[in-house]
Parts: sequence; C-alpha cells; structure tokens
Amino acid sequence: MTATGSGHSPAADAADLTGSAAAPRPRTGAAPPRLPGVWQLGLLRGGLELRLFFRQREQVVFTFAFPVVFLFLFASIFGDDMANSGATASQYYVASMIAAGIMSTSFQSLGISIAIERDEKALRRLRGTPMPPAAYFLGKIWLVLVTGVLETAVLLLFGTTVYGVDLPSDLAGWLTFGWIFVLGLTGCALLGIAISSVPKSGRSATSVVVLPFLVLQFISGVYILVDTVPNWMLTVGSFFPLKWLCQGLRGVFLPQAAAALEPAGSWEYGRIALVLGAWCVGGLVLCLLTFRWKSRSDG
Repeated sequence: MTATGSGHSPAADAADLTGSAAAPRPRTGAAPPRLPGVWQLGLLRGGLELRLFFRQREQVVFTFAFPVVFLFLFASIFGDDMANSGATASQYYVASMIAAGIMSTSFQSLGISIAIERDEKALRRLRGTPMPPAAYFLGKIWLVLVTGVLETAVLLLFGTTVYGVDLPSDLAGWLTFGWIFVLGLTGCALLGIAISSVPKSGRSATSVVVLPFLVLQFISGVYILVDTVPNWMLTVGSFFPLKWLCQGLRGVFLPQAAAALEPAGSWEYGRIALVLGAWCVGGLVLCLLTFRWKSRSDG
C-alpha cells in the first residue's frame, strides 16, 4: 500500500509542484516562464510518492518484512531437496517469493492506494491542478519501480546468504532477469491501476484486491510446488501474469535440471515474454477503459 495521509495531502503537494511554476506573472516584454514538462513533473511526483511511503514506518516494515517472513516459514517447513532437480525447496521458494513480492509492490499496492486516494477525493483535486494526468501515473511508476527493486534486493540477499541461491553467472542470465522483472512489474502495475476502479469505496479496496492476489499465489506455484498443483489450477493461473513471473524467475535462479518440474519440462522463455507482454498491452487498454478520477458516489 502507498501512503495517502501522512500530514501532507498529495493533491496539495501536486498543486505546489505545478502551480508554483505558473504563479509569478512575467514582466511586460519578458519571456513567460517555462513550465515544467511532463517527465520532470513525473519525476517530482515520484519523489513525493516515495517520501509519503517512507514516512509511514509501519508500512515500510510490513512491505519489506512480509515476504521475508513468509519465505522463512515456507522454506523452513518445506526445505527438502527436490528430486532430480539439483535444487532445494528453499531455493524454489526464494524465486517464487520474489515474484510474489514484485506483484505485491505493483498490483496490490496500486490497486489499494489509488482506490483510497479516489475515495478521499485526492484524485479529483489532482485533476483540478495544472499537473498533466500523465505525471500522476509516472509518479506511481517511480514508486513501484523503487519499492520493487528494493524488495527484490532484500529477498535476493536473504536467499543467497541463508539458502544458497546462486545468482546468474553471466550477462545473459542478468538480461533474462531484467526483462522478466520489467515486463512482470509493468503488467502487474497496469493491472493494479485497472482493478483500483472496482472497489466502491476505499474501505473495501483491501478485500477486493488482496483476495484475488492471495488466490493467484496458491494457483501460480508461489506457496505450493508447481509439480503438486492440480492441472486445472495451473491452467487458470496461466491466464494471469504471476504464474509466468514465477516460472521465469525459477529459470533464472534454479539449476537447468529443475526445469523438469515445470508442466512443459522447460522454462518456456518465449511464452513467458509473450504472456507478460500481452498483459502490458492488455493492462494499458484496461486502464484507459476503466480508470476514473472521481468515485462512483460523485457521479
């Protein structure tokens, strides 16, 4: 979740960022002041989002500690070697929890925080400022990117030091990790923006967003080894990005022999890129069709 009420209103701060540039009147004959561009405003908005996020210490601790705690619990309970895979279940859960963490900081965070901001009329006030709408979404992208990178780094540090996960040894491995991370984060973030229009109020946002995310984690091979998940569940999960995000990260951090545990017997990087890319396009279309600046009660 992102911060929405830590002493400074996002709408008021955005007005300061955009309105201050237009406040001074140019002297007669002088060139008008140059207003900040969309990218500059988006960067400033991203800095504001990050400040609001890190001001709420309890939220920061929960965001970064939650996946580590779950990783420790599942890796401790199911930490045995996986037959003929060259990897342990603990290492499997490191890759899966990184994927879940990426979706948590994007889909879940944006889905809840935007719904709350809309319910509190913050979005309506922002829409009334000179700030271009694109700058608001660029700010959210910066927030998701920074928190996603930090959470992934925390899980990788924990996984390599405690469970012996091997990092990619060549540039190709890191490039694979890079495009999976970017496509997965982008697709999940766009899906989060789209689902933020579903809750009728900010109070119902948590249940509306968290429930499908929790179900997806079980049917996508996050909490249960993928070779033990019923086929029909995997089929349902394959329509959503989390299953492919998990599979791609397992391919990056687990030995090649572990691909035998996958339903297709391989990592299927081509299909992963196709599905995650399709979710980026489809998520953008959903955002354009469903996003609202006002809550339903505002008419």
